[in-house]
Amino acid sequence: MLRYMLHPVTLVSAGALALTLLLASFPQASLTAAIRGISIWWEVLFPALFPFFVISELLLGFGIVHFFGTLLDPMMRPLFRIPGSGGFVMTMGFVAGYPIGARLTAQLYEQKLIGRVEGERLVALTTSSDPIFLIGAVAVGFFHNAALVPVLASAHYGGSILIGLLMRFHGRSEQAPSPASTASGQPRLTAALTAMHRARLADGRPLGQLLSDAIAAALRLMMVVGGLVVFFSVMMEGMTSAGAIPILATLVQTVFALIGLPEALSPAVINGLFEVTLGVKTAASGSALLMHQTAIAAWVLSWGGLSVHAQVVSLLSRTGMRYKPFLLARFIHGFIATLLVYALWGWMGPSM
Repeated sequence: MLRYMLHPVTLVSAGALALTLLLASFPQASLTAAIRGISIWWEVLFPALFPFFVISELLLGFGIVHFFGTLLDPMMRPLFRIPGSGGFVMTMGFVAGYPIGARLTAQLYEQKLIGRVEGERLVALTTSSDPIFLIGAVAVGFFHNAALVPVLASAHYGGSILIGLLMRFHGRSEQAPSPASTASGQPRLTAALTAMHRARLADGRPLGQLLSDAIAAALRLMMVVGGLVVFFSVMMEGMTSAGAIPILATLVQTVFALIGLPEALSPAVINGLFEVTLGVKTAASGSALLMHQTAIAAWVLSWGGLSVHAQVVSLLSRTGMRYKPFLLARFIHGFIATLLVYALWGWMGPSM
């Protein structure tokens, strides 16, 4: 009996039923939360992500991934046990932020440029906040302190690199690595250009069709992202109205009391558990020391929020890549980023 009660289908069904009851019990609050979620999607996420989605599709069609795959293979394989094409994904992921890394990883898997385990390593490495959000929204917009950028960026992106190095040990015995890029006796740059040219010829689509396909694919993905943002916004509002969030906050406060962190920051952890923007905004508005507030903000950025997790799962759902390694990587990333803030604060933190 217990096995059936804990089955994923049973748990998801129970969660959907509970959410339906919350919607019926608090219709006005749910509507307000849905409107707020749509506003975040349209005013923040759409203009920030849509251009990168289109550009990434175009670059794939032009063979840029194959260029990077040949050029960066000697670096990416020894460090991260990922093919050189992962260097392109890592660059785009760090520049554009989540969920670009997961999107490109799924595309590389579909094109058979990486294997399943390599894809799991890559998506764990490349899921991070974009610098514009970290600098403009978090440090300047929420904290009103640009001096936080060095320590916050070092903790977040340094944690990403450490996760990549740790993930190289993931699945070592599960799957043989994909074939290494070969230069065939040519200089590395020449071989990379040749690989790009061959990939472009193999794609074969004219520029007009390539651009049209890129825009259509980006719009489909943006609709998925927007739907998930609205869903989690409504879910959080329903849980707050039902009194579930204060219960979770009490549990977090108990943990904070044990490890010596300010209990006043527990709402930031609860909000960040579900959604990044709300979590870092709550951390910035707290009443604790700036060092503690920054550490919690780094945890929220590195954890990503269940909203981002759901976006990544939706992108990887057709690839066979597993969610568990990604979940573990995000948990460890949040822990590492928090520790890095405390370790680097005396050196890189703002002077008080």
